[in-house]
Amino acid sequence: MEHEIDRRIVKRHCCDDCEQVFTTSSNLKIHRKTHTGDKPYRCDQCGAAFAVKNNLTRHQRIHTGDKPYRCVQCGAAFAVKNNLTRHQRIHTGDKPYRCDQCGAAFARQGDLTTHQRIHTGDKPYRCDHCGVAFTRQFHLITHQRIHTGEKPYRCDQCGAAFAQQSALIRHRHIHTGEKPYRCDQCGLAFGGQDYLTTHQRFHTGDKPYRCDQCGVAFAQQGDLKRHQRIHSGDKPYGCDQCGVAFARQSGLIRHQRIHTGEKPYRCDQCGVAFARQCHLMSHQRIHTGDKPYRCDQCGAAFAQQGHLTRHQRIHTGDC
Repeated sequence: MEHEIDRRIVKRHCCDDCEQVFTTSSNLKIHRKTHTGDKPYRCDQCGAAFAVKNNLTRHQRIHTGDKPYRCVQCGAAFAVKNNLTRHQRIHTGDKPYRCDQCGAAFARQGDLTTHQRIHTGDKPYRCDHCGVAFTRQFHLITHQRIHTGEKPYRCDQCGAAFAQQSALIRHRHIHTGEKPYRCDQCGLAFGGQDYLTTHQRFHTGDKPYRCDQCGVAFAQQGDLKRHQRIHSGDKPYGCDQCGVAFARQSGLIRHQRIHTGEKPYRCDQCGVAFARQCHLMSHQRIHTGDKPYRCDQCGAAFAQQGHLTRHQRIHTGDC
């Protein structure tokens, strides 16, 4: 008899469209709106519509600024109770979302979902300009600024503009001279936490970013991404004037000086200017007399690698 009662309860609260089961009839009624598309609750300020009244109530706090959920430990306030719950994990250290492949734990479901893409290789956010794909939406948004030239983060002291907020924060340290992040092994100080973290890998030898195709490991994620373009042939940085594409943004910046005529590297002794730093360094050897390239057969020394290469043909007979 008990099993028959259970079956009647399940049947009464089962969705006819997808067979999902609910414990109450009210929850089933709310769920059915996902199939019908019914959104009877509408915001009178912006017109946004919702299937559930509670969702409308939460939404309206955007307009009112109401944040009724407050953290008792630090006073931070939130419009939605779930956001307070996630925030409190900062204080408790609770990480309830665990990866079933590597065991890594996270405080938020969204962070676990993003992490799992490391294992699946899923990159759902694709650039409609060049086709490059990303695991996170904000990485795509930042990347697209390469194509649009958008730099929304501007320094209020010198006017320099940046595509990323983190770049602006690091830039501001130029004006303040502040370097709050100090290495506890060598005392070197940095303007950003990410710079310190990367630096500390010189002491530990840690290279956490490994290429899944050839096994080469890197201390920085950016270096791994650039390396992987060797395998993929990807060249996401395209010149908007002639269409030539590059694997690295620095390559595009150097190339664009052909069009602009810019020569930012100037010799402080004679004033000659160059488009590339390596050309300035070669030129400065005229003044210093430095000849770092030495022939291993006769000992002749040269200021430039190209001059040594031509000289060595005397010994090889390749003329």
